Parts: sequence; C-alpha cells; structure tokens
Amino acid sequence: MTPGIHPDDRTVLFHDNAADAYFLIGSTMGTDRTHVHTYGNTYPFVVLDISSASHPVYTGQQRKTQSEWRIAGFNKCFAGCGSKAVAQD
Repeated sequence: MTPGIHPDDRTVLFHDNAADAYFLIGSTMGTDRTHVHTYGNTYPFVVLDISSASHPVYTGQQRKTQSEWRIAGFNKCFAGCGSKAVAQD
C-alpha cells in the first residue's frame, strides 16, 4: 500500500437520534466531536438521523405496512365474492 494516502481507521461512536441508540463501530469517518461513553472511554462522536435501529425495513414496520396493504387490497377486490346462502324454491 502507498503510505500516507489512506485515512486512519479508528473506533467511532455513532448515535441514532430517532431510536436513542449508540453504536461503537470501526470507521474512517472524520469528526471533531467527542463523547464519553460506557466505562469513561472517550470516542469520536457522530450523530445519525436514521440507522438500522430506527429504519422501518430493519425494525419490521415496513413489512407490517406492506402486509396490511395487501390484505386491504384483497378485501377491496373480493368484498362481494363471499359465500352467500342460496335460496331454494
């Protein structure tokens, strides 16, 4: 590898505001902010708007919405096709 062209890999603390979750991940992201995390360790700090802790795909909320839409669509299409008692003469 060519020396001096690669960013430094370090442990960075990410905070998801939506889920109020913290993640310690190895990253090359640069930041000037620091935050004291568990056991008094200080890490570079990055705030996220959304992550796997709050994204609908990973939390299962999107699947629920999709299944609700499918059920509603099915009921709308076949609402009049239910079994009815046939009157016999």
